[in-house]
Amino acid sequence: MSPPEIAPALTLGVLGGMGPAATLEFLTRLQAYTPANRDQDHIRVIADINPQVPDRNTSGVSAGAVLAEMAGALRGAGAEVLAMPCNTAHAHADLIQRASGLPLIDMIDLGAEAAQESGALRAGVLGTKGALKLYREYLAARGMGLVSLPAERQVTFMELLYRIKSGDTGPDVRRAMKALADELVADGAEVLVAGCTEVPLVLPTAEAKVDVIDPGDLLARRCVSVCLGYEAAPMVGG
Repeated sequence: MSPPEIAPALTLGVLGGMGPAATLEFLTRLQAYTPANRDQDHIRVIADINPQVPDRNTSGVSAGAVLAEMAGALRGAGAEVLAMPCNTAHAHADLIQRASGLPLIDMIDLGAEAAQESGALRAGVLGTKGALKLYREYLAARGMGLVSLPAERQVTFMELLYRIKSGDTGPDVRRAMKALADELVADGAEVLVAGCTEVPLVLPTAEAKVDVIDPGDLLARRCVSVCLGYEAAPMVGG
């Protein structure tokens, strides 16, 4: 007997392009995690892959207005719940939800939740300054501490980040990212959070000294669960 057909319940809207490679990886995982027997069993996804969103890491430049416009357009196209595979851009989560009236599945919350469930008390986060600020708040709300890189090594991380965005995912970048991860562990991190969607593209998690949490992967799994009706969609602003 064939398995029962699955009827996707909700249409997913994706605010993407930050960066494009990370968005494509998210979409690949979204498809892979969907328990489908035929094309029609997959989730309907409306994606705006917009690399022209202002740089989230540039001082004085706000991506909020562009993201709000994208979110409103996704709703107009039929999206019923939103996802955004970019950690730093979650600083604009409230604006995105207000502009669209749609719930956003919070990737930062998923990463912090997984860190807490690991049993660790201190989580090392590889991310931009904006992402670190978000994770510090979410982890503190769970009684956890955040371990971050010293200022000079954070500069190195950002240099690696832009190399990845330029398409360089070679062995030198992989070794350098692993070295940064090892430094966080040496400084007391009991679990690592890939707080930038480019990090999992180069960090060999199997070689890490502690468990590595990939919030982008968790986001893909949660989107499948919500859109197929296995879990309730989050409340707007929740």
